[in-house]
Amino acid sequence: MERLTTNPTINAWLDERIALLCPDNIVWITGEKAQLDALKEEACKTGELIKLNQELLPECYLHRTAVNDVARVEARTFICPPTKEEAGPLNNWMDPTETYKMLDDIARGSYKGRTMYIIPYSMGPIGSPLAKIGIEITDSIYVVSNMAIMTRVGTKVLEVLGDSDDWVRGTHCKCDIDPEKRYICQFPQDNAIYSVNSGYGGNVLLGKKCFALRIASYQAMKEGWQAEHMLILGIENPQGETKYVCAAFPSACGKTNLAMLIPPEGYKSKGYKVFTVGDDISWIRKGADGRLYAINPENGFFGVAPGTNDKSNPNALATTKRGTIFTNVCHNLDNNTVWWEGLDKNPPTNANDWTGIPWNGAVDTDRPGANPNSRFTAPAVNCPCLSPEFENPQGVPISAFIFGGRRAKLAPLVYQSRDWNHGVFIGSVLSSETTAAATGAVGVVRRDPMAMRPFIGYDCGTYFQHWLDIGKTLDPDKAPKIFNVNWFRKDDEGHFMWPGFGDNLRVLEWIIKRCEGEVDAVETPIGFMPKPEDINLEGLEGEVTLDSLKAMLSVDKDLWKEEAAGIEEFYQSLGNTVPKELHDCLETLKNNVQ
Repeated sequence: MERLTTNPTINAWLDERIALLCPDNIVWITGEKAQLDALKEEACKTGELIKLNQELLPECYLHRTAVNDVARVEARTFICPPTKEEAGPLNNWMDPTETYKMLDDIARGSYKGRTMYIIPYSMGPIGSPLAKIGIEITDSIYVVSNMAIMTRVGTKVLEVLGDSDDWVRGTHCKCDIDPEKRYICQFPQDNAIYSVNSGYGGNVLLGKKCFALRIASYQAMKEGWQAEHMLILGIENPQGETKYVCAAFPSACGKTNLAMLIPPEGYKSKGYKVFTVGDDISWIRKGADGRLYAINPENGFFGVAPGTNDKSNPNALATTKRGTIFTNVCHNLDNNTVWWEGLDKNPPTNANDWTGIPWNGAVDTDRPGANPNSRFTAPAVNCPCLSPEFENPQGVPISAFIFGGRRAKLAPLVYQSRDWNHGVFIGSVLSSETTAAATGAVGVVRRDPMAMRPFIGYDCGTYFQHWLDIGKTLDPDKAPKIFNVNWFRKDDEGHFMWPGFGDNLRVLEWIIKRCEGEVDAVETPIGFMPKPEDINLEGLEGEVTLDSLKAMLSVDKDLWKEEAAGIEEFYQSLGNTVPKELHDCLETLKNNVQ
């Protein structure tokens, strides 16, 4: 085998993997377009990919996973430090020695008759002081093609790494896609990830949640930085000044829409602009000036297709028009393009559904054309609102952290924490109410700390402590201010009170003004709240009144008493590692709502 690196740790690991997996061929991914194009053509011949209409969707392809392999599988995802205590109560744990043996036994010989692809990749701009490097081996061209969109791949990565041992080892084996033997395992102490019996993106693109959050969060805790499930947004005011915020939301809370927000007409005409730095993950480190800086470690967007259209998220839709891989969407056979529920009101009548079975959108209304979790993997460079700072190796300075969930009655439209520790408290108890019967009872509160519940690579209480420790290293005047938003407050008739989407900029404007010390706030039992007149309602006449805004900013003490009891129960479930500072914040809340 030709070697693209002299790094002894990489070569020793590859020798061991080759001996175990027994590939027929070995291919190093160099990152060159010609190589990637040739691989996609090869995948089209085997049926792994379908080439789409190159006039309407240039360089775009369709892929179908197995029908039993369509989403991340939290029940089959494990964090494997030496002890269960280090994994914490929110993670599934297995003993690492036993787990390696089990996985090796499953994977042994699984590359016979197949090719091993070796993917060197960088999370973050290559050479950035905030970036990290991984090597993923896989037997799937689909994985290669997606990793080439989602990360920076190729020989330049190896050059930057040199002989360093600071890289993440990733093994992916499709095996035979047996759901009973499907495991996605992270070994934080070893910088290692091992995924078997899946071909679905979130389980096999090992740079994504596996590395960028589960492994990286552990690295960050050890090294004094943060890996967070947060979008990064830049807001430019009419004076040409841009402020950046990071925001964390559980699923179904409008994270992607916020990341690619389009300003309302009134703001646009004044010269406001919004830029996307990242839609999903932030790596955050203290800069030389004492402020926190963030990069998006990814190079593309792995978005949910259903519901994405030119009204809900025109920027996301525009991003998919070139060089995109669509997974488990509907295939329109009339023009060799793709369709999904919510794209438009004209489903194709001559199509194959996401499983490859003939589908007529006018007749087959009992089954969807696209899988509800169907995806697009699109290059970030396509995004019309991509930040000019996207490739900045130093990252962008963060003014605010924003947490947001879906609460019909409890949380106001926006409030600010009293200080850093209180902000960590607010993030630690982030929650959403279930919205559909498919997920069980409607209105049940699910705690999702910092929107990281499935992604913290170690114990949750220790993770909270790390947030507190970061705060101790920051000057109060340079630390990001911390806020909570709730776009989903409902009135007594069950209608949403806030219009959402682009109008969320009105709330972001207040947040930035608070960060700059330009507006006052009112202290309430839960934190600092806007004066209603400080939220700009111009252009919302007839939709939002000053009175309805006051209702959105109200605090119902009885509901907050119930919330405090729920928080106490949640903290108890996490064991004795929840920091005293957060218990103190809970006591303050209890006293304030008496």
